[in-house]
Amino acid sequence: MTYKVRYTEAAREDLKRLFAFLAERDLRAAQNARKAIAESLKLLQQFPFTCRKALPDNTFLREMVISFGTRGYVALFEIEDDKTVTVLAVRHQREDDYL
Repeated sequence: MTYKVRYTEAAREDLKRLFAFLAERDLRAAQNARKAIAESLKLLQQFPFTCRKALPDNTFLREMVISFGTRGYVALFEIEDDKTVTVLAVRHQREDDYL
């Protein structure tokens, strides 16, 4: 089964913000981070249930830890149905929680 991966406007803004923040310091690192995030999120097309639950009582709200260097990112997403996954937010691991 293949899922369509969608992004909320908030998630798109998160990605832009994260890229801009890192690009101010190191453009190459920002490009590599963007690539690492995109490659990791491709996993959601096939295996969204392999990611950890964001809340213990909600099977469909999940988060993916995305490694990048010594830290990384966390993507919050929801499995909408048997065809669609929606990325709700993306944060650097050192940012405040999104829940």
